[in-house]
Amino acid sequence: MRKIFVLDTNVLIHDPNCIYNFRGNDIVLPIFVVEEIDKLKRNQNTAIQARMVSRVLDGIREKGSLAKGVELPNDIFFKVEIRNDVSLLPRTLSRDVMDNNIISVTLGVKQDNPGRRVIIVSKDINMRIKADSLGLEVEDYNTDRVEYSELYDGFFEVEVSKKIFDEFDKTGKINFEDLGDVGIKPTPNCFFKLKYKDNILSGRYKEGKIKKFILGDTEAWGLRARNDEQRFAMELLMDEDVKVVTLVGGAGTGKTLLAIASALELVVERKRYKKILIARPIIPMGKDLGYLPGSEKEKMRPWMQPIFDNIEFLSENKEDKTGEKVVEGLESMGMMKIEPLTYIRGRSIPKGLIIIDEAQNLTPLEIKTIVTRAGQDTKIIFTGDPQQIDNPYLDANTNGLTYMADRLKMEKIVGHITLKKGERSEIAEIAARLL
Repeated sequence: MRKIFVLDTNVLIHDPNCIYNFRGNDIVLPIFVVEEIDKLKRNQNTAIQARMVSRVLDGIREKGSLAKGVELPNDIFFKVEIRNDVSLLPRTLSRDVMDNNIISVTLGVKQDNPGRRVIIVSKDINMRIKADSLGLEVEDYNTDRVEYSELYDGFFEVEVSKKIFDEFDKTGKINFEDLGDVGIKPTPNCFFKLKYKDNILSGRYKEGKIKKFILGDTEAWGLRARNDEQRFAMELLMDEDVKVVTLVGGAGTGKTLLAIASALELVVERKRYKKILIARPIIPMGKDLGYLPGSEKEKMRPWMQPIFDNIEFLSENKEDKTGEKVVEGLESMGMMKIEPLTYIRGRSIPKGLIIIDEAQNLTPLEIKTIVTRAGQDTKIIFTGDPQQIDNPYLDANTNGLTYMADRLKMEKIVGHITLKKGERSEIAEIAARLL
């Protein structure tokens, strides 16, 4: 039987085209959602998504009456509901709260359709709890969900015979098919640890062969990889043929430090790219401090301080200037720009190296928006920890970083590594593992 889905505002902001994913069902959009979309157009963090939603809704409006309902492709029936009987709400719930009005619309729809399943779809946990408490069926929006626990690491460990091991050690390459049936479907630019007894050799998979690599062992701005996972990451970061790199890992695994070190090496030392652009989403952890005085640069400093800290560490390794002096010098020469992620939208960035830090706080749509900014000969590096998400409507399975790593894994110009071993300090490693 056809179900009726009532969509919350955050679902449309998360995926403006989500309406077309409810194949063979009816969709009801409360008028309050349209009002919220209009308000979100004035919020710089949601303006683009809100306008995209408005364009989608306007495109549906051109096909028929939103009040009467419109037949859409995939056997979808869409309608905007303006009726709202607040008497259906318990007296304990405020009539001035937008979520409560969406719930009251849903209660009305359920009352009018006693024989059908009526489901609220929301990415807001509290909205789901509240609706469920009132006897309504609720769901998260799972169309772009990727199980983080099942996300591939970017490398595989394989036990091999002495013959295979010796051949790889001597020639530096083997055919993947020579491993036999190991139950692995390799992805472009993935890595293999070939094990024979207590001996291990590592190689990178490319076009049917596993080959030893050298870029992962190079020094980047005074920094060398400290473990195998970092070596794999460095190999991808330093390879100009790999245009998109995703680095996933917990606190202290070195993902941001490796990204910045490789960027400085490729731009400043080797002149492979014209400039570095470093950006991160402006989402505070915990309670926001509110208004910050000063210039744009001064306002941004609390959010960008982790970037400066990493550059400071690298500068000390090179016995160079302080991190801030390095940044100021590179900015004055037009070789580096550190800015909030909001400003990257609408731009085209050719021959640049882009680092998007804390990418786990981005939606799949926002990730797509960023990747499409890349111009000719541009490389983009995404770093993040899906276990540390500050965006209230995302989790480890629905964030853009996890989604992109999974969806692009079969592309030849894309590489991914999950960093597991902490290298920041002994206490940081213990905390990340046990707390």
